[in-house]
Amino acid sequence: MTNLAVVAHAADDLRIDDIGEPTPDADEAVVAVSFGGVCGSDLHYWRHGAAGASILREPLVLGHELSGVVVRAAADGSGPAEGTPVAVHPLTPRDDGATPWPRERPNLAPASTYLGSAMHLPHTQGGFAERVALPTRMLFPLPAGLDLATAVLAEPAAVAWHAVERAGTVAGRRVAVIGSGPIGLLAVGAARHHGAGEVVATDLHELPRRLAAARGARTLDARDAAAIEALHADVVIESSGTVPGLAAAVAAARRGGTVVLLGLQAAGAVAAPIATAITRELTLTGSFRFGGEFGEVLAALADGSLAVEGIVTHVAPVAHALDAFATAADASRSSKVVLSFGGSN
Repeated sequence: MTNLAVVAHAADDLRIDDIGEPTPDADEAVVAVSFGGVCGSDLHYWRHGAAGASILREPLVLGHELSGVVVRAAADGSGPAEGTPVAVHPLTPRDDGATPWPRERPNLAPASTYLGSAMHLPHTQGGFAERVALPTRMLFPLPAGLDLATAVLAEPAAVAWHAVERAGTVAGRRVAVIGSGPIGLLAVGAARHHGAGEVVATDLHELPRRLAAARGARTLDARDAAAIEALHADVVIESSGTVPGLAAAVAAARRGGTVVLLGLQAAGAVAAPIATAITRELTLTGSFRFGGEFGEVLAALADGSLAVEGIVTHVAPVAHALDAFATAADASRSSKVVLSFGGSN
């Protein structure tokens, strides 16, 4: 029986490989993966052989946005039973023994690993495979009413949820989201879930603006600098990860406002309108992955209070992963692209 996986070997060298059956440790369960969401980092490994400072040095099974069904429970008795549908929390927090970090924020642990990441060597293999062995602490049973196809959005939704909460209270406030890709759209949903008075979303392309409008946001073309400057938003979430997006985020913020830096900028020095941030007394705050919000996000997905309808625009079988990656790389015609691995109950 084959176990097909999506493996990045080098820049522009993405393959569908048979990686063989997983061999779980005692505290690991075997999960038949149902769905896997293609993330920007997966695209970077495919196109560039690196995601930021994480450089491919050996073949890497991609994927960290996952839902599936436990087909073999852990030998040590921990975790969910066979047949349990689960979503996957891909972080393993680790201390490096030297760097101080706030223990209540596990996403900031300095030597952490993340599924499908080339940060460390050996790489942390991901979950884009038909069957994977995963530590039971990563496995969250799905709440009643949450299906596997929706649960695959739990990881990116948690990233967006974390960013909204980094801004502090958004209830009753005007929130601007710069960049309406999948994470931006989920930030729109999270801001509305948290009671934002108004949400305004920008993007270069018509499709993401239309999807943002469908979840209650007022939308602007990202090239309309005058309209963005006139927003005077209380909170701005920069989710594009681009230099123009960063400038737009500062421009959109009211005096005394907050800008959450969610989109990952390129390593090294980045041009930014810091003088404006100073004279407006803006609060600039970073947002990296997420911490303990995963369970809250699953509950909000289950009860529908976090709206995600329409964010998944394409679902493709793993055998067509190369075409799916090409689709995901074109923001003008896709939002979240999901791979189907067939492991649903």
